[in-house]
Amino acid sequence: MIAAGPFAFSQHLPNIIYIYADDLGYGELGAYGQIKIQTPNLDRMAKEGMRFTQHYSGAPVCAPSRCMLMTGKHAGRSYIRGNYEMGGFADDEEGGQMPLHEGAYTMARMLKDKGYATGLVGKWGMGVVGTTGSPLNHGFDYYYGYLDQKQAHNHYPTHLWENDTWDTLRNRSFMVHGRIDPATATDADFNRFIGSEYAPEKMTRKAIQFMDRNKTRPFFLYLAYTLPHLALQAPHHQVMRYVGQFEDAPYHGEKGYAPSRYPRATYAAMISVLDEQVGIIMEKVSEMGLDKNTIILFSSDNGATFSEGVDYRFFNSTGGLRGLKMELYEGGIRVPFIARWPGKIPAGTISNHVSTQYDMMPTFAALTGTVLKKTDGISLLPTLLGKEQQQSHPFLYFEYPENGGWVAVRIGDWKGVKKNMRKDPTARWELYDVRTDPNEKTDLSAQHPDKIREMEAIVKREHTHPHVMDWEFVDPKVKK
Repeated sequence: MIAAGPFAFSQHLPNIIYIYADDLGYGELGAYGQIKIQTPNLDRMAKEGMRFTQHYSGAPVCAPSRCMLMTGKHAGRSYIRGNYEMGGFADDEEGGQMPLHEGAYTMARMLKDKGYATGLVGKWGMGVVGTTGSPLNHGFDYYYGYLDQKQAHNHYPTHLWENDTWDTLRNRSFMVHGRIDPATATDADFNRFIGSEYAPEKMTRKAIQFMDRNKTRPFFLYLAYTLPHLALQAPHHQVMRYVGQFEDAPYHGEKGYAPSRYPRATYAAMISVLDEQVGIIMEKVSEMGLDKNTIILFSSDNGATFSEGVDYRFFNSTGGLRGLKMELYEGGIRVPFIARWPGKIPAGTISNHVSTQYDMMPTFAALTGTVLKKTDGISLLPTLLGKEQQQSHPFLYFEYPENGGWVAVRIGDWKGVKKNMRKDPTARWELYDVRTDPNEKTDLSAQHPDKIREMEAIVKREHTHPHVMDWEFVDPKVKK
């Protein structure tokens, strides 16, 4: 049970802005060692706040991470554990992902019950209009953005959604996973995949409107940008900032997602655009005179993408960590996490506290004096305030039913990983000391069978049967 925090009886509950990037790798911000992509606003946020070095998403892909963030549950108990996409890419086939079930207790509902105005701007990925998963069914007073993550592959969509109502954008319809012939490709061919109205910028404007409407009461803004998830698309002037800074060869869409004349420059521009949007939000908070009563947090839903067109090696997107999106190695789940709250969070601090995104719900509970009875997370509020963190995780548990079936457990500095469990239910454990070997190069499983037994016991205890049989790979006796 999460007890009331030090701000439980404050007459001025803090505004909470949680900004979520999409597929942003651990090493893709200047504050985390990036040298080729400019991120001055997020770097400033880190200088003015706290940067975490051992923070984890709940899963290595989009939908389950978002569910775990919203509900405070780890992957062994989360209602959504995989992307489970439905429908298609065309507007008339928009089907979304597995909808969040009716009556789910989310952080938005928790904060709404505390008197907060609650807004979602950006990507949801847990159910479309007409399903139990609409954000309006889960504690949000207002939302604007993408409901379907397949639609979110295109940063120039024909529409976004506002409170279950279609909002037409000034973009023509096109198939974002198109191809062009390398032998005949022209600028016009590449330009077919660029529109007039860039969704991330539109979302920032909607976020500011939400803040303006609710400036006289506490508000919670969940700002889930789609950057830098593919497709490779950014406004021309942003791309031109990077053209010529490094060698670049055209991507023609051979392996999915939109073609790009300058793929490296475009990817760098997408991260810089994301950074620019964060800067706009920070400036707005300052203009409103709310800096000292607003906590802003920033993270990513999973690690860097492996997809064609993005040169993660060139950008060192994982910061040297092993693995990518869809994997439970560190590069797939260790993510940036920055928190800023002037006068409350010590400026320029770095925390090595081992934490995860399902800690956010109990952290916000402690921040607002809410008693939270059922959560797999632990409040980070003491760490954020520069105080002693008396509670810490005895373990972190991960499972991922796609990409062959993976589980992972972290106990202290020990990290165990099993993969390909669908094909081999008795797959062997790999074991790493992530303090001395964060890149997971040296498997120590043979030297520490006691740790393997401990991790196996955690898997058996923490795994519950999912409601979707396609997600069951840990317990063979209940497989189809």
